[in-house]
Amino acid sequence: MHDVDAVVVGSGAGGLAAALCLARAGWKVLVLEQHYLPGGWCHSFTLGGYRFSPGVHYMGELGPGGEFRRIYEGLGVSGDLEFVELNPDGYDHVRIGSESFDIPKGKEAFAERLKSRFPREREGIDGYLGVVKKIGRELPALVEFRGLRDFAWLPFRAPNVARWGFSTLSSLLRRHVRDPLLAAILSTQCGDHGLPPSIAPAVLHASIAAHYLEGGWYPRGGGFAIPRAFVRAIRSHGGEIRMRAPVERILVERSGSRRRAIGVRLADGSEIRARRVISNADPGVTFGRLVEADHLSRRIRRRLARTRWSVSCLSLFLATDLDLREEGLDSGNYWYSRTPDVEELYRTMSRPAAIEVEEIPGLFLTATALKDPSKEPRFGHHTMEAFWFVPRDPFDAWAASPHGERPEGYRKLKAGLMARMLRAAGRIVPGLEKRVVFADLGTPLTNEHYVAATAGAVYGTEKGRGQVGPWSFQARTEIEGLFLCGASTVAHGVMGATLSGLVAAREVLGCRTDDLLDARGPQIVLRSAEDPATWPEPVRGRIEARLGARVARGQG
Repeated sequence: MHDVDAVVVGSGAGGLAAALCLARAGWKVLVLEQHYLPGGWCHSFTLGGYRFSPGVHYMGELGPGGEFRRIYEGLGVSGDLEFVELNPDGYDHVRIGSESFDIPKGKEAFAERLKSRFPREREGIDGYLGVVKKIGRELPALVEFRGLRDFAWLPFRAPNVARWGFSTLSSLLRRHVRDPLLAAILSTQCGDHGLPPSIAPAVLHASIAAHYLEGGWYPRGGGFAIPRAFVRAIRSHGGEIRMRAPVERILVERSGSRRRAIGVRLADGSEIRARRVISNADPGVTFGRLVEADHLSRRIRRRLARTRWSVSCLSLFLATDLDLREEGLDSGNYWYSRTPDVEELYRTMSRPAAIEVEEIPGLFLTATALKDPSKEPRFGHHTMEAFWFVPRDPFDAWAASPHGERPEGYRKLKAGLMARMLRAAGRIVPGLEKRVVFADLGTPLTNEHYVAATAGAVYGTEKGRGQVGPWSFQARTEIEGLFLCGASTVAHGVMGATLSGLVAAREVLGCRTDDLLDARGPQIVLRSAEDPATWPEPVRGRIEARLGARVARGQG
């Protein structure tokens, strides 16, 4: 006898999307989350009285006709979501040494700005961006592919994906551009998958570049707005979500050679029986901890042993009493690299000695208070978040110590790392170090504690060749009734994880992915971080006052 139709382990973007699809189909669904907040990497939290969102920095394809917009409206969560467009003249600001470049919204605007800066590379710029756009158009059709057999049709359904499917980003760049600075600018968004051009699959990087071609967006209210909308929708369809409910074991029943998932056991010893189990935990947790090893085939154990995990990171959360707009910042993201040699940058960040360098070679910095101007700066202070890729290995010595009770050596290391990150951020915002009113630092161990990320990985499995597309972990597992979703399956990022939830639900229900997007939710409300006219009163007045008279007159 079943307690529920489906148990979903974990409430990240994939788990919530799968749960909502099943609840809308009339299934009795229960989501179990080990954290006290839902959302996985999409959650928001409060530190020192300030609000931060560690995993949602910008999202693409939310404008009219955008694929992500279609998904949210098709799932019926759009009425609870608003998105704020980042500066369309520079949603990504690139700072390479003393060089600067702002990536604007729109393929044509981007191409023209690149050609103006690199006039000898005009043909190659058109060629590269042309490939990016074609790959972006072809990828949605691949969501319906169900296995390697379907990929035999790849040259016919997605010729550009097939053409570049076994190539690296380095190959794609060499084919089109020669200038090292131009190649570095086009490689900036490597930070969105965590791999250098020599390892990053060309299709992976092109898919991310295509995702942002029409600009970047930030959820009004911060990252937590996304899980909040999904939780409301799940509950409205009779589903349930439980917090502080860590799963200890996925229960598997054996009958001869047949293995079938029949439910879960929680850390408190209680058991919940279900017709289907969907794990939003990564494969390292799912197969390495939740499923007993005796229930795994040699094939899956070998695969797990050779799985490579994505890079981890240090996460700096801070507040400053600087007026960031007066300092020249806007709602766009800031990517800093000391050198245009992207390969060397990633080599430095991947070595265990990365945490010992005195000068941090690369940094991602974002001013969250400028992305959502409807949010009153708390205490009049602006919040910021900064991230620096590091390996997990240097933190092994403290992995066994309890969270919140780690020894003095760990705290001293964190203090030194935080000071270096603030110095690096000062290269983008001069004087920032002396105007910080609050700061705290998360490490790979923090990632493991709060989002149960194997090796502290920020993108699940490493997205190198051999671990993406048909070679990634699939939604349907070798254990009957057990399904996977999340960043280690279909794709990573908020959109990739959301798609993975749709694919898992599709496999459970035996339908097409598009069949799940029939809710006809209202159009998502879109605002602008730089244009007060897109906001209703009285919010508009507050934003105009903060943006200043120049922007209020329409000159900003």
